Amino acid sequence: MKNEYQWKSEFAEFIKMFLNEMHMIGFKYKTQSRLLERFDEHCYSNGYKENKLTKELVEAFCYGVDYEKKSTHYTKERIMCNLSKFLRRQGLIAYDCPKISAPTKRSSFVPYIFSEEELKRMFSEIDRYPSCINSNRHLIDPVLFRLLYGSGIRLSEALNLKCKDVDLESGTITILHAKNNKDRIIPIAPSLINRFKTFEEKMNTASDRDTYYFKSPQSGSLIDKSTIYRRFRDYLWKSKISHSGKGPRIHDLRHSYSVHCLKKWALSGKELTNLMPYLSTYLGHTDFRATQYYLRLTADLYPDIIQRTEAAFGYLIPKWSIDHEEE
Repeated sequence: MKNEYQWKSEFAEFIKMFLNEMHMIGFKYKTQSRLLERFDEHCYSNGYKENKLTKELVEAFCYGVDYEKKSTHYTKERIMCNLSKFLRRQGLIAYDCPKISAPTKRSSFVPYIFSEEELKRMFSEIDRYPSCINSNRHLIDPVLFRLLYGSGIRLSEALNLKCKDVDLESGTITILHAKNNKDRIIPIAPSLINRFKTFEEKMNTASDRDTYYFKSPQSGSLIDKSTIYRRFRDYLWKSKISHSGKGPRIHDLRHSYSVHCLKKWALSGKELTNLMPYLSTYLGHTDFRATQYYLRLTADLYPDIIQRTEAAFGYLIPKWSIDHEEE
């Protein structure tokens, strides 16, 4: 077990206060904590005795290692920028580090959006997978993949569900400690609830509440994401859906859910400006901007649907493609 780092520079107490604040507002800050340990060690080993964050000190830390990548410089710049804001709030002098290493071009990644016909073929292949005495795949996958598409949750969120997180009486699932350490409760469709009930009768009647909902048949432990991905590739092949090096990926079920949801709202004449915050919260996005990208995708894929309403909310539609969201 790794020993807890011992802070020792003049900034030690302030850094601990800063990290505590970031954790309290919901950020895991693991990578940033390790880099701040390096910053503390840098200050201490170089005999820095002042408690003001100077330009020279920040630049020596951010750019003083020749072999580091530009992306590492950018990460350090962001940390120093946030730390300097915190220090100024404490009444200290702190240099406001500019983000000169920021990437100049956004990702050109475009997710794969499944058509309704493709989804129908894929779920048919999932449902007809034969039972096997040494596997529970034929029981898990029809529910798991419908949950991924039918709710838009991330694969890691689904696999980390425990029996206590699924409440079929209220028709909700609770997602704990998701990306950015955000918790949320989301409703699931009645048709999916019925599948969950059938699944529980066959799989989880004797399970402890802390047992993983989608458990490995051998150990009852967490199923590895790579296992689900291999099954997904198999279903794509059986469904005659081409796979390239860029997808489709399991995470594209989440993207497809979001785009299909916006399409449905647009067709029914819903006010998208009012509904977008609900979709953002449902998906567990940290802010509204992440959800805006789906509006761009919907506009690109279904221009005839969006055209009639774009004039009303065109200012919401970003001009760039969606970034690769962490799965």
